[in-house]
Amino acid sequence: MKKLFLLSIALIGFALTTQAQDVSDHALGLRLGDSDGFGAEISYQLGLSDANRLEFGLGWRDGKNYNAVRAVGLYQWVMPLDGNFNWYAGAGGGFASYSLDNVAPGVDDSSTSLLIAGNIGIEYDFDIPLLLSLDFRPELGFGDINDDLDFDIALGIRYQF
Repeated sequence: MKKLFLLSIALIGFALTTQAQDVSDHALGLRLGDSDGFGAEISYQLGLSDANRLEFGLGWRDGKNYNAVRAVGLYQWVMPLDGNFNWYAGAGGGFASYSLDNVAPGVDDSSTSLLIAGNIGIEYDFDIPLLLSLDFRPELGFGDINDDLDFDIALGIRYQF
């Protein structure tokens, strides 16, 4: 009982001493990376409150046997770590249009799919309006070409305004 009381006091003290993170109203930039090739997307973040934001990405992905154009939307919770470092987590979804490589003439080489995604990462908010991030985005696809779990790791650089 004594340990539970001390733990409760410590958690209340931690909650009272943490500061709210100031999420930028807008951030625009690039997110570069992929799990099985190379991908790039234009990324836009819209701040909803001091600790929540929406992220939208429109990009291209070059996989082992395909090329894809993708659109993704995520809801993110942003939490301070130390100084200008923050970590964030979120969830969302999107869709993609795929084109297969090395397909025989006359065979349909395109497909579309839906996806659901999670997101977790760490970011550094510079004193200038620059945001640098490294994140991990597991995605579960539902379609003919992308019907499995994909682990996307990327570096992001965004201008905040």
